Amino acid sequence: MGFFQTLINNLPEVSSPSQRRLSFKEKLKWTLIVLSLFFILGLVPLFGLSQNSLQRFEFLSIILGARFGSIISLGIGPIVTASIVLQLLNGSGLVKFDLQSTEGKKKFQGTQKLLSIVFIIFEAGIYVFMGGLAPAAELAGSSLYLQLELLMIFQLILGGILIMFMDEVVSKWGFGSGISLFIAANVSEQIVIRALSPFPSPTNPNIATGAIPALVQSLAAGDPQTAVLMFAAVMATILVFVFAVYAQSMKVEIPLSFGRVRGYGIRWPLNFIYTSNIPVILVAALIANIQLWARLLQNYGWPILGSFAGNTPESGLVAWLSPPNIVSGTIIGSIQGIDIAHSIVYILFLMGGSVLFSWFWVQTAGMDARSQAKQIMNSGLQIPGFRKDERIMERMLDRYIKPLTVMGALTVGFLAAIADLSGALSNGTGILLTVMIIYKLYEDIAQQHMMDMHPALRRFMEG
Repeated sequence: MGFFQTLINNLPEVSSPSQRRLSFKEKLKWTLIVLSLFFILGLVPLFGLSQNSLQRFEFLSIILGARFGSIISLGIGPIVTASIVLQLLNGSGLVKFDLQSTEGKKKFQGTQKLLSIVFIIFEAGIYVFMGGLAPAAELAGSSLYLQLELLMIFQLILGGILIMFMDEVVSKWGFGSGISLFIAANVSEQIVIRALSPFPSPTNPNIATGAIPALVQSLAAGDPQTAVLMFAAVMATILVFVFAVYAQSMKVEIPLSFGRVRGYGIRWPLNFIYTSNIPVILVAALIANIQLWARLLQNYGWPILGSFAGNTPESGLVAWLSPPNIVSGTIIGSIQGIDIAHSIVYILFLMGGSVLFSWFWVQTAGMDARSQAKQIMNSGLQIPGFRKDERIMERMLDRYIKPLTVMGALTVGFLAAIADLSGALSNGTGILLTVMIIYKLYEDIAQQHMMDMHPALRRFMEG
């Protein structure tokens, strides 16, 4: 056994539950524990931090499940980046994993964890040494400054590893995955604040931070333009929710029968958005990383990815990958041709990126036609009127899975882009992701744990 394989086999991991099926209460307990820990860690500041130039990247912090300036400033960034890199390497054939075998999947997951740790260390160093998170400027050049930098890097690495293990705990002991949970938690918190907060806005002390209180205030003060802007933001958020739920509910059902029992059968569902929210998470994380690197490179005088004017992308790649608020621009009358061009480029990038990552995800996550056919055959099912043969099943499923992979990814990429352009109460991509995460969570809970629930909660889920 080589050194690399030995290293992967000896990586620390969260042990899987001994029982085959965890109860609803057990999963709920661990999910709430991890969620509470996530919010608590987000309130723990980095010791030695004085300059936090990353706090302006609100979009980044939401998508990366991070709290810049806290011990979990890295968020899920290293985990998602490792997944992107490994999928691209595997998809291009530069690194090959046999994902059809148990040993191959285990090696892929171990490599991804090792790569996540590498990115945790790398990104912690980049955040600190490139000035994103830094000690007091007056200490620059002293030995104390370097010591504080190293201490901050250690804290960031510790926080990154905690997030990695928290993700594992949720995946094995809770509902869904930690990555999805942290994104949903960040977005939900922001929507509640931006919708309902009665406190004054930092940019305009005369208007409340929350859109609904601001709407009431502007109507009372006779300011129709602000009222229309606030109303548009609320309506955009609601429409994103509605369209996302509708898209999630669409599915193709393949009729199957039990080979040994005549007259009995089921329908095997294939969701229209076949790979769920994974492609959008990966594309959004890619954009977030581009923005972060652009800012850090600009700070060092190398604006090769573009430049910022304050907090606004001004030129280069970051400007073209930053969605303008088309709805707000139309209401105010400030929309220009360059805004339309930015919108088109942004839509095409999200749609193209979603298709690319969706295709890779199907191959690496065991969602391809061959894996699905094997799963169906192992369940004792077959397609009525066809011979019980795995190759026939694979060809039949392939007719549906490939088109659904592409069309679902195009749809979810388009929805995410339109949500970003609409000026909703939170980042549009974040809202779409949260809706899809919660909807998927609802489906999983309803399917697996309906009988475990308290009667009142069961009636709510059924209703």
